[in-house]
Amino acid sequence: MRNLQMMLTTILICCQWNLVLAQKSLTTIKDTITHSKPLTAVTVHTNRTNNQKSLTIGKVAIPAMDLPQAVAVINRQVMNNQQVFRLSDVIRNVNGVYLATTRGATQENFSARGYSMGSNNIYKDGIRINSGTMPETSSLEKVEVLKGSSAVLFGNVAPGGIINLVSKQPQFTKAAELAIRMGSFGLFKPHVEITGPLSKSVAYLINGNIETAASYRDQVLSKRYYVNPSFIFKLGQKTELLLQADYLKHDFTPDFGIGSINNTSIPDVPRSAFFGTPWQYAKTKQSSATTTLKHSINKDWQINTSISWQHYNRDYYAIERIQALANGDFYRPLNRTRNDETYYMAQVSLSGKFNTGKMSHILLTGLDIDQYATKAWTFNQPTIYDTINILDANKFKARTDIPNAKEIKLISTPILRYGAYVQDLISIHAKIKLMLGLRWSLQQADPANTLELVTGVVTLSNAKTDKAFSPRAGLVYQPSKHTSVFASYANSFSVNNGTDVYGNALAPSIIDQFELGIKNDFFAGALLANLTAYSIINHNLAQTALFADDGVTPNNNSNLKALTGQTRSDGIELDLVIHPIKEMDIMAGYSYNYIRYTKTPDAKGNFIEGERLQNSVGSTANGSIFYHKNAWKFGAGIYYTGPRTAGFNNTKGQTQNYNRLFPVADFTTIDLSVGYAWKKISLMTKVSNLTNTLNYYTHENYSINPIPPTTISASIKYQIL
Repeated sequence: MRNLQMMLTTILICCQWNLVLAQKSLTTIKDTITHSKPLTAVTVHTNRTNNQKSLTIGKVAIPAMDLPQAVAVINRQVMNNQQVFRLSDVIRNVNGVYLATTRGATQENFSARGYSMGSNNIYKDGIRINSGTMPETSSLEKVEVLKGSSAVLFGNVAPGGIINLVSKQPQFTKAAELAIRMGSFGLFKPHVEITGPLSKSVAYLINGNIETAASYRDQVLSKRYYVNPSFIFKLGQKTELLLQADYLKHDFTPDFGIGSINNTSIPDVPRSAFFGTPWQYAKTKQSSATTTLKHSINKDWQINTSISWQHYNRDYYAIERIQALANGDFYRPLNRTRNDETYYMAQVSLSGKFNTGKMSHILLTGLDIDQYATKAWTFNQPTIYDTINILDANKFKARTDIPNAKEIKLISTPILRYGAYVQDLISIHAKIKLMLGLRWSLQQADPANTLELVTGVVTLSNAKTDKAFSPRAGLVYQPSKHTSVFASYANSFSVNNGTDVYGNALAPSIIDQFELGIKNDFFAGALLANLTAYSIINHNLAQTALFADDGVTPNNNSNLKALTGQTRSDGIELDLVIHPIKEMDIMAGYSYNYIRYTKTPDAKGNFIEGERLQNSVGSTANGSIFYHKNAWKFGAGIYYTGPRTAGFNNTKGQTQNYNRLFPVADFTTIDLSVGYAWKKISLMTKVSNLTNTLNYYTHENYSINPIPPTTISASIKYQIL
């Protein structure tokens, strides 16, 4: 309770600061409304590349060329050209980041530079969101990826990078569009977007859609509802207030794919084969409300404040972990869960420019605080539902009834985080810049409350507090305004939530990261060419425990983890963006990564040094080209994912007499698209996976999901205003 009071006090202070700034601005807003001309949204077409633009996620206006860090930005034009559907369609344009798994088809899990990004490394407008649902892409203006360590600005984040979803904002010019997307397997998605002024100082945006679809997978259905209203208030010439809300409801069939045979191979069954039940379900809801206040103190100094509330709920009941015996027999396990998560966040940052002698500075400093309150219910459903054979459907008669599952336990876990940081970009010379940063982070996990719902008995776990300083240093050398060479080092710590199999809290993982790179803009912005090399050392990687405390029973609880020792991830990334002529846009890139265990304990059951981590991809590559002339638009994309392994990493002294890793081949998919615009109407059609390539997204050896076959979709858009 004390922590919650501290949290609310901090939020109230931020609110009071918002009100002070707003009250100061009210003395001028009346004159603004009375005398100002209407504000309009102006689109300026320039040859500025992504290297020359500032990132929203960076919290301060610094061009990417001046950052000692690799970044990637996928804008709305690219998303429209490629007719993206899910976030994974966007991310496949980013080298070094890839869709690693779709465990149970419940969410998209990405990896960056060999390390899993987990469910808490996706941000929306600079604020962490729960990615337990698949984010909606129609409301996005762009997607930013800040590769490598971002711990100074955000604290407890994955070492490989973070993803920031940047929302469309209200405009002071009236615009409205209605769109419908239809496609294979019953896809139907109407979408509406309306924006415009309510007055000379207030504008709005309403964006929403409904999506229904079946699937290339038997018995798999999906229905989504989404709405995203926002309002912007110009409180005078120096202050801007943005109010945003987001609501997504997604009901769908959990789908663990086709699984494995004998823990050593992928079964030879149709792509459509479904081994769940007709009734299994997942029902998710995600809501958020955010207030952001931006105030320019003068031409050099700005202060930004954000306050956010989020709520996530999931009700889930399904067959899981498809692991068949060698003869195809599969004892179908059931899992019933319910989760509820409430998240509060408040942050304030101050940025500005000043000089000390001949050196100029861009200073950023800030404070942030957030609190998670999570609840998880467990049930007494049967462990095994029935037996089927995945190779011979006639061997057994499958059950179709829904077993009664009663709530037996409620676990409530409060987590509170504080952070304070400072970062300074120092221009030592016209061609030399030095970036220094330091963050102090504290995460406090209060005792988890476990309530036995049948007996009323309450038990408390041990409290756990982790705190650390995270330093960062980077050097940038710019021999010309078109080229930037950088080197950087960052140290961070990653708090490991959950416990070991004995109920003990886990120590944090300490991470060192080194990065070298060169960024180039050639031919007046017609060619962007960036090359990066990196090395990441995680001194104590935490992963889901393979077995329960008896060392034999497979662990089905993702909150039970084990510290597996030191890992090292080395790699390179190449990005190219080319505009050879005005009508043509080309994007291409390649990445290579080698992540392996480097130091592990000698005791039995620990992982083997030198072995590559399961499901890590060595090479990825992408290329897309779009040509537009008059009313026509033509495009093609090619995407390559290299070989990787499914299953589990081998351990020292393991009892299995076989390799627990089994290979998954590389694959390439090709997309084609064509579009035509006439007056206020535009039509786009797309063929995905033109060659009908068959491959898989894998999660260990029990959620192995075939990639979609050849699909066709068409979108028609009408500009109402």
